Amino acid sequence: LLVGAGGFIGAVGRYLLGLVPCGGDFPLMTFLVNFLGAVAIGAVAEAASGPAALPAEAALFLKTGVCGGFTTFSAFSLETLALLEEGKVALGALYAGGSVVACVLGVAAGRLVLRTAVSAMSASA
Repeated sequence: LLVGAGGFIGAVGRYLLGLVPCGGDFPLMTFLVNFLGAVAIGAVAEAASGPAALPAEAALFLKTGVCGGFTTFSAFSLETLALLEEGKVALGALYAGGSVVACVLGVAAGRLVLRTAVSAMSASA
């Protein structure tokens, strides 16, 4: 329930920011959402550690719920930074670069699969 409630808040926040009109070819609002989500999850991760840490439930609500609903790019960024801070630079670079390439290819594959399916259904109709 905590994750769902937080996810609702994050998703609505992302939607509302997406309504802000921006001209040009650069997807500025998505870029801003990803940056703000990364800043937020960094702050939450810091607040969730140490002697005066947030309760686990609050961290779950904020990290997985709000930040995850706002943008999963924030979790990706936190995980990449953790790998780099652990000295696993090659693994962090592989994760970051591989994620971007794999996800762009995944979007292309999803579009192709759906276009093919729609085309096949249209042809048989």
